[in-house]
Amino acid sequence: MSGAAVRVDTTSPVPPYEQIRAQLAALITTGRLPEGERLPTVRQLAADLGLAAGTVARAYRELEAASLILTRRGAGTRVAPLPPGARRRETAELAQVTGDFVARARALGFGEEEVLEAVRRALRA
Repeated sequence: MSGAAVRVDTTSPVPPYEQIRAQLAALITTGRLPEGERLPTVRQLAADLGLAAGTVARAYRELEAASLILTRRGAGTRVAPLPPGARRRETAELAQVTGDFVARARALGFGEEEVLEAVRRALRA
């Protein structure tokens, strides 16, 4: 994976496999991971993230089920050709995670301007 970093927040209520799946799906659907790009092995990514191999394997299985990656013995795991409609699905996922974020921020007592500023800071980071 050329320069693309996957991170896992162990304090997040989102399971680690889902964080990996969502980040890789976003990298693929936005073109930051191009078709044919080789992904790290399950064991390597698990070691890099300090997770169990089964966690990464589940993320890879879900990405393969979504036709975003292909795994072949001897050839490793690579980014698949982007399926039709993949971008629309990612937009819907963005709306979902944004709604979840806003709901959690409001539950913590933050107002609109504070939430917007937090998003701006995160985008700049």
